[in-house]
Amino acid sequence: MKQSTRPLSGAVVVAASVALLGSLLIYNPWNAPRAAERQTNGKTAVATFAGGCFWCMEHPYDSLEGVISTTVGYTGGKTENPTYKQVSSGLTGHLESIQIEYDPEKVSYEKLLDVFWHNIDPTQRGGQFCDDGNQYRSAIFYHDDEQQELAESTKKAVGKELRKKIVTDVLPAEKFWPAEDYHQDYYLKNPIR
Repeated sequence: MKQSTRPLSGAVVVAASVALLGSLLIYNPWNAPRAAERQTNGKTAVATFAGGCFWCMEHPYDSLEGVISTTVGYTGGKTENPTYKQVSSGLTGHLESIQIEYDPEKVSYEKLLDVFWHNIDPTQRGGQFCDDGNQYRSAIFYHDDEQQELAESTKKAVGKELRKKIVTDVLPAEKFWPAEDYHQDYYLKNPIR
């Protein structure tokens, strides 16, 4: 008598599906340790970048080893302690930005710049991707001479590689105003976005 292998095949498919689903539940990149959960025993440094919508800039940095914390906010403008509504009007001069506290012994400023250049369009004026407006311009805000030198040299290298004019500004860091709480960790609060 010949035995059917169909029930066994169905059982194998079900078992494989359950195993795959289980592995997806166990490994979820959104469950990786956040930058804010990391600690350092050494010296820390600060980097500030404007790369369009600040919601999109947090995750690439939060996932880097050596990044201690990320804060989205506003910099480069003239209004004291601006609100999102004020910045969105385009009248304050601020750029949506991210400020990164990091351990330079674990992650270099060069690596932070590399992440920045790979997450923006450095040739686009007046915004980034689908976000139009001066508040979405790209810029690197340097905190010391070394950061300025590295920002300028990587900007030049990116321009040479792309063979296009790079419009990303390299500017001295100014007062950074943290954005409202509902903007912080937006990618975690709204993972579909």
